Amino acid sequence: MSRRSGWRTAVGVVLTAVMLFPVYWMVNVSFTKTSDMRATPPHWFPWDPTVEGYQAVFRQQLPALGTSLLVGLGCVVLTVAIAAPAGYSLAKLRPRGAGALNFVLLVVQMIPAVVMSMGFYVIYLKAGMLNTVWGLIVADSTVAVPFGVLLFTAFMSGIPNELMQAARIDGAGTWRMFQSIVMPISRNSAITVSLFAFLWAWSDFIFASTIDRNGRLIPITLGIYKYIGNNTTEWNSIMATAVIASIPAAILLVVAQRYVAAGVVAGAIKD
Repeated sequence: MSRRSGWRTAVGVVLTAVMLFPVYWMVNVSFTKTSDMRATPPHWFPWDPTVEGYQAVFRQQLPALGTSLLVGLGCVVLTVAIAAPAGYSLAKLRPRGAGALNFVLLVVQMIPAVVMSMGFYVIYLKAGMLNTVWGLIVADSTVAVPFGVLLFTAFMSGIPNELMQAARIDGAGTWRMFQSIVMPISRNSAITVSLFAFLWAWSDFIFASTIDRNGRLIPITLGIYKYIGNNTTEWNSIMATAVIASIPAAILLVVAQRYVAAGVVAGAIKD
């Protein structure tokens, strides 16, 4: 190994260690007893480890984890169901005003979630959708759909028109071409959109705290507040909840990594 390569490796290891330190500290605190939380100096390792935090999570937070999973999957289904046909329309059917619509989708992504949540609160209050899982799925989808439409549009624009014309000569209609040709080719983009939609819904706090705070089923991002009291805070339970809630997202990222890499750069290179 050359000296230059060695320095690069060392810098990479240091930067990785710095970025992963919060994750390590989260795991460390999740095994630390409440009586050791305020130790000075703090314990870098759980000297007398406890699993009380994890026992509390499995005893109390499984319904919240199930709700988060339901909201995440619902957001994925709704996002792909809306974004894929919309992207196909903008990329291949080219309706009037497609350029303006793309610009609007870009602008929508810049609106702060807290502003959107206030709008949803008023609408849901009048529609009777407050504190419902379905309402939370719709709200989370509004963040994922613009991103999904833009990504699908970029990828589907690169599908050769000759392929579409050949299918049309064989008698395929617009919807048949979308189902049988465009969507199978757009697999990487669909996986990328699905992954980001799930992660946004899984980690959402603003929408959940605004429109589903008092619901019968609350997501894990609100369930974690059970351990924050006026006089005491169960830090090991909070960190144990964070560790368990991070596992599904980490697994999804590892499994879908190569599809996401291909999906994100979709449409970046044209023949």
